[in-house]
Amino acid sequence: MSSPFVDSFGRHHDNLRISVTDRCNIRCFYCMPADNVEFMPKSHLLTFEEIVRFVKVVVQRGVKKIRLTGGEPLVRRDLHKLIEQIVAIEGIDDVGLTTNGILLADQAQNLYESGLRRINISLDALDPVKFKEVTRREGYEQVLAGIRAAQEVGFDPVKINAVSIRGLTEDQIVPFGNLARETGVEIRFIEFMPLDADATWQREKVLFASEILEKLSTEIGPLKPLPTQDPSAPATDFEFEDGRGRIGIIASVSQPFCGQCNRFRLTADGKIRNCLFSLEETDIKQLLRENADDQTILAAVEASIQAKKEGHEINTARFIQPDRPMYSIGG
Repeated sequence: MSSPFVDSFGRHHDNLRISVTDRCNIRCFYCMPADNVEFMPKSHLLTFEEIVRFVKVVVQRGVKKIRLTGGEPLVRRDLHKLIEQIVAIEGIDDVGLTTNGILLADQAQNLYESGLRRINISLDALDPVKFKEVTRREGYEQVLAGIRAAQEVGFDPVKINAVSIRGLTEDQIVPFGNLARETGVEIRFIEFMPLDADATWQREKVLFASEILEKLSTEIGPLKPLPTQDPSAPATDFEFEDGRGRIGIIASVSQPFCGQCNRFRLTADGKIRNCLFSLEETDIKQLLRENADDQTILAAVEASIQAKKEGHEINTARFIQPDRPMYSIGG
């Protein structure tokens, strides 16, 4: 293996997030417009063969963790076949998937049999009315069925990602805490980030990590921090002191973890982004479709990672929200 991808701040990048589609079957307000979404033509999306080729190239430089995202990745036909190919690549030792869960009940078995073992399900409310308020679509019961199916086929742990928004989801914190205690799923609360399609994000709408932890501790029981197994992981993990229920906090706004970031991204249309909030992209699709050699592709990735900034600057006057909303970048 050649030397790893290292940026100018000494951060090693071994974690690649791949968006397989910008399409989605719900319309969460913090991610997508409610209507009239213009999706990419299918011909603009990377093929499975192109994705696998890219992974085989970057694994030469130490990439070992892959997470598939969207849009909603399960709307991409035969996704389990792509997973099977990625899992088989020598050097890849961790493949995960983030999904909204609506199609998961029907696909959980195939996904598990393909070699997938880690799954995150996005669900911001444990209430059908509030679910629809966030997603602007139906589907709450299908998500619950997807969670059950994931546990039944053997995914362990099943993690639920819940975006926390002031004035909207405060009353969901305790129900999610109880769900963790009753079912064994791990709940990960994520601070609301400025990646909404309508550009209406305000700092005042962020429900901060400290408030979430205080509410859980006060209304359910004391929490204790768990040892950090991966310093580059975005979540800080806790467990209720009685041993029942795990909670993760992703404090992207109030406690940025940019200094330990080891991630870069490949969008569904084949662009490399060195940060979720990056304002620049590198076109990899053109290189793949021109059948560029491995070294040319690696040089393009290297240049992108070398240009990575120290942090996302959300908490400064310098912050500029990317033109691409979350669904187009990849969650």
